[in-house]
Amino acid sequence: MIEGIKKLRDQTGLSVVDIRRALEEAGGDEKRALEILGSRGHEIAEKKSSRLAKEGVVESYIHANKKVGAIIVLHCETDFVAKSLDFLELAHDLAMQIASMNPKGAGELLEQPFIKDQNSTIRELINKHIAKLGENIKVGEFSRFNV
Repeated sequence: MIEGIKKLRDQTGLSVVDIRRALEEAGGDEKRALEILGSRGHEIAEKKSSRLAKEGVVESYIHANKKVGAIIVLHCETDFVAKSLDFLELAHDLAMQIASMNPKGAGELLEQPFIKDQNSTIRELINKHIAKLGENIKVGEFSRFNV
């Protein structure tokens, strides 16, 4: 079980206690434990959705061909999380998603499959980060540019 906990912790970044509970609930099945952790991430995100997200970052992405780019404002609750590597990586991934998929608004963006994992939507990606970082995360303004 220890190896399973370590593997899932590396994948999700969630607490050892949460992972252990999910593995116990799943009877040691790591795939099922991931599903349980995913649904809990959604529940956590719903609980935190009313909290004010007044901090954050502005992130940009320019495609290698230098003809397409995007910029996004991603909000969180504290400056501490805004500076964290996980949050900054999420902001960069979202800017890349916008450059690649050209969503017309936040609602459309949230429902798109994530370009790095077609089995997950952007909403699910953000919910995983909310569960991992313990703060509300909101997509702010964004724009896509192309030549």
